[in-house]
Amino acid sequence: MSSVVSRVIRSLPQRSTADTWSFIVDLLTKGEQGEKRDELLSVSGVASSIIAEQAVKDAAIVVTCDGPRTRIYCLYDDDALAVGDEKEDRLGHDALKGDWAVSLPCPEDDLAWVQRALKAKSSRITARDMTQGLGDESSGTQAATDSAFTVDVDRFLKS
Repeated sequence: MSSVVSRVIRSLPQRSTADTWSFIVDLLTKGEQGEKRDELLSVSGVASSIIAEQAVKDAAIVVTCDGPRTRIYCLYDDDALAVGDEKEDRLGHDALKGDWAVSLPCPEDDLAWVQRALKAKSSRITARDMTQGLGDESSGTQAATDSAFTVDVDRFLKS
């Protein structure tokens, strides 16, 4: 099992869906300009529609790279307005280091068109049925806040 870092971002109505995606892009790129940022921003419309469907409430955006796996959930409605449940601080690692990929959760009814739209823009950013996990993924914002950081103890002790 690899290390996992989670973030919980306030979305509607605190931020528009476009602003939520921009915040996530800034989080992943640490605000730096470049190809990675451009690629993430190229799917803004599709990502914003997934955020608007509240797919990211209980199923994470999963970012894999040569470092820790990053899970991003969103808060909506009254939860987005309340202060305290979010975890929006900067990442302590480069979430797009090396061979990176982003998997967006998507409602089953929208999955076919979302996958086509993403494929036209990027090979690294894909969509999956929001009811399907990615191996060691836990679902739900509670899981994200309860296990914000996980250490692979066996790998750590081998060092």
